[in-house]
Amino acid sequence: MKSMKEILQRCRTWYCSLQPSYVLVFGYTFFVLAVFLLLCLPICWKVESVPLIDTLFTAVAVVSTCGLQTVNFADTYNGLGHFVALLGIQAGGLGFMTLGSWIILSSKAHLPKKRLQIGKAILAMPEFFDPRRFFRHIVIFTLSIELFGTLILWILFRSADVPYPLWAAVFHSVTAFCTAGISIFPNNLESFSDHTSITLTIALLSLLGGIGFIVMDDLCRSIKQRSLRTTLTTRIILAATFGCVLAGTLFLFFDPHIAEFSLKKRLLTAFFQTVSAATTAGFNTMPVGCLASATMVIVIILMIMGASPSGTGGGLKSTTWSAALATVMSFFRGREEITFFNCTVPHSRTTAAFASITLYMITFAAGTYCLLCSDSHSFENIVFEVASALGTVGWSHGITPELSAAGKIVVMLLMFIGRLGIIALALGAVALYHDISHDTDESEETVSPPIQESDIVL
Repeated sequence: MKSMKEILQRCRTWYCSLQPSYVLVFGYTFFVLAVFLLLCLPICWKVESVPLIDTLFTAVAVVSTCGLQTVNFADTYNGLGHFVALLGIQAGGLGFMTLGSWIILSSKAHLPKKRLQIGKAILAMPEFFDPRRFFRHIVIFTLSIELFGTLILWILFRSADVPYPLWAAVFHSVTAFCTAGISIFPNNLESFSDHTSITLTIALLSLLGGIGFIVMDDLCRSIKQRSLRTTLTTRIILAATFGCVLAGTLFLFFDPHIAEFSLKKRLLTAFFQTVSAATTAGFNTMPVGCLASATMVIVIILMIMGASPSGTGGGLKSTTWSAALATVMSFFRGREEITFFNCTVPHSRTTAAFASITLYMITFAAGTYCLLCSDSHSFENIVFEVASALGTVGWSHGITPELSAAGKIVVMLLMFIGRLGIIALALGAVALYHDISHDTDESEETVSPPIQESDIVL
């Protein structure tokens, strides 16, 4: 028994010595392996067999909340397989540390200091947010929004005569909020391209997931304080998100293929596809490959820009490219001080933003090069595939099932990196979260000071 205690103590010491980013890697790897092993069971299949590499690909896509698939998900896996995937999507969208923290908080125990560190890294939490309250609110927001989405979609799916409407509602409510883009319908949501209520509900759930928990928490705080004043981070996220959606909808509205639709369907399709790309949700109500090459450029830009920090989406994050944009604007104005919404942006934040953008583009270029070496598809299709995988979007020109084994491995790595985040992996979450080392002991009760205007997360 003594030797077992020593082993456990050594494991605990080793665990506490790890940087938060490494724990994130191990945690998500564990989720991928768990989903992979479960999906390997024949009782999860509709078909006779599924190749191991395709099963692994599905597991990585599920936990990464990326809709890319080498097999038709709806036709390959049965209800049990869909349920396993849904659990993986929920875990990947919420974050394994958030789920673990909720269990601890529910038992009224203190949240360990190490867990707070990892939570800050995974959620890109602002410096002055109370982590314990924030963790609670994340689970409350998630369950409330997914329940609301389930009720609405259940009513809509029933009216549309969808088989097993309740299960379809639960699955798509979770996958939409977690911006996973995976559907139990063989053609994704193309059958509902004319159904305004269903597409708008899915779009709303994706927007809420993409906007992130920081905005929700901040808005709730403002409502409780009866103040319309929000943090600079919230204003940047909302302006960036809805600005991208408006601009993207305008560009897609004039796509030659979408222009063939009626005015109502044209506007609905352009809006839905834009939301799906900007939030990295990855749902589609039309074949993505039908879009014109010029439109594809806009879509790729939206996928790279991505969702917002502390949300369920991927990509660069709205605050990152917004900070870089503010720097460029200040440069052209000849000002050394960088401002956004009349507030000063700290130099450390703009430095981190450019570092994140640089690392993201290096990874993007490396992924494109490797995929071009392993597969013989066109350059346009490869670039689109890499942007979709790294942004955890899940759109494809149809080349995903045709990828070689090496190509599938490259895409899996891109999805995994995109889920964890470039900066967290490259810098070990040290430079951006330097304040972690100055945290007080876990047994101390601290009171969070007011959120500062300059507290921008990346």
